[in-house]
Amino acid sequence: MSALLLSFAVIFVAELGDKSQLMAMTFATRYRFWTVIGAITAATAVVHLLSVAVGNLVGLALPTGPINIVAGIAFVAFGLWTLRGDELSEEEESKAQRSSRSAFFAVAIAFFLAELGDKTMLATVTLATTEGWFGTWVGSTVGMVAADALAIGVGAVLGKALPEQVIRIGAAVLFFLFGAWLIIEGIRA
Repeated sequence: MSALLLSFAVIFVAELGDKSQLMAMTFATRYRFWTVIGAITAATAVVHLLSVAVGNLVGLALPTGPINIVAGIAFVAFGLWTLRGDELSEEEESKAQRSSRSAFFAVAIAFFLAELGDKTMLATVTLATTEGWFGTWVGSTVGMVAADALAIGVGAVLGKALPEQVIRIGAAVLFFLFGAWLIIEGIRA
């Protein structure tokens, strides 16, 4: 229980103002709350389970430089895709209204990539070297999802008040910034 509470507190605080919290806000302007929170939860659970395994079994961090560079390039691509915009045919629009699977996977993959080598992943690895693996995993996952839920709420409110073009351009700029940030961190590592 102490591992769960400690991990929750550390990761919640570490996530405040982090790039993935900003990503959550960005995705919330485009997709439904439950789709975004579900995707974040799935991606975070997987990344933090890997982090706990690394911390618990090996105690060493993954080589974050190359991972950050690849993730950064992916985010620049997401930004370009966002700027280009997408047009849905009537058939695609009706499918999109019936299912949010593709949005779920897009958000989950983006979060998975963003979290590899991130400070919350490294904090989880570090906590797992001394704390119980299960409590660390659950606490770190719930802490991150709670912090990101705050950002999703803010993003959902902004999404209703802003025109679609402003949201698209703003989201693309954020993806470019996230990509540049990850590439710079990868080069420094």
